[in-house]
Amino acid sequence: MENKFAWIMTPNKPWDDKKEMITTALESGISYVLDLDDYDKIQKLGNVKIVANSDDADIYLVGINGEGDGSLILSEDLNQSQDLQEAKKVKREGKTVCAYVEITDKNHEQLAVSLGSVADYIILISTDWTVIPLENIIADLQKADVKIIVAVADEDGAKLAIETLEHGTDGVIFEANDFNQIKKIAQLVVDASKIKYDLKVATVTNVKPLGSGDRVCVDTTDMMKPGEGMLIGSYSKSLFLVHSESLESEYVASRPFRVNAGPVQAYVMVPGNKTRYLSELVAGDEVLIVNTEGETRTAYVGRSKIERRPLILIEAEYEGKTIRTLLQNAETIRIVDADNNPLSVADIKIGDKVKVYVESNARHFGIAIDETIIEQ
Repeated sequence: MENKFAWIMTPNKPWDDKKEMITTALESGISYVLDLDDYDKIQKLGNVKIVANSDDADIYLVGINGEGDGSLILSEDLNQSQDLQEAKKVKREGKTVCAYVEITDKNHEQLAVSLGSVADYIILISTDWTVIPLENIIADLQKADVKIIVAVADEDGAKLAIETLEHGTDGVIFEANDFNQIKKIAQLVVDASKIKYDLKVATVTNVKPLGSGDRVCVDTTDMMKPGEGMLIGSYSKSLFLVHSESLESEYVASRPFRVNAGPVQAYVMVPGNKTRYLSELVAGDEVLIVNTEGETRTAYVGRSKIERRPLILIEAEYEGKTIRTLLQNAETIRIVDADNNPLSVADIKIGDKVKVYVESNARHFGIAIDETIIEQ
């Protein structure tokens, strides 16, 4: 599933009350704010993207105080639409555009489709989506390069828009009136964006200590639990689940934020079902934490360390395919066995069953493609 997102509309409240709601949204990971009055104050609260009908906004809003919200009468000839003309003008000026349309009749539904061919984002509002099914509008906008955002009243509405519809929306927007609701919708968006990988069980066929090479430790901004790690391997379409350093050891203290990942040339799975070379990772990059069930969450790289260390080659077989990875040859480095237990590279032997992720597509620049690429 592609990443979903949430925006907030600021409530009609005094600034101090409004500020608390915006701060809660920012702390919950929501950084896009629709506000027409206090955007100069809001920008001082943090790294916020302002959506407003102002040239100073990060995203220029079309439709409020226009035809989109019913303030102006919409002509049946959409070529005469002031909102549409304004969106085209602002887009020509190089600005990011968001259209706002209240779907009250068929004519406004058609306006939404027309604006969707121009705008970067479009906010759709309706008091009753059973009258004009949201899926119909989404279907009309499928070919347009626009992010579809649906206005919702609460968590149930957000869940319907994001998860339930056959063709869901890209995001939701809601009025930030309640602290708990802000947090719940923010978490709903995070959960809806997660990818689950179908992990397989492969059989170890070779274990071979090697000389030294440059290996990468990935220190994240998250604390990982036992059973969590990253998908890493020598081949982009076949990766081992390499366990985090979240376990205690008699040799060194645990480092629950770290995955001792492997040599510089190895691939690691990142959000968006893409892979990157371990050597490319720097502070601020996104990586994917994966547990033994294939469930994922996104974390950020806090630091990437490359050091010269002894390596070990691990080969395994799944349905006739050979899978390889190299890891640091140390007792504290672990992959995961078929029973979801961490397995130290010091204890791995031929015949062991281990967790892997295998896909049929090759990859080009980290993106899965339907092409034959031989990796060995």
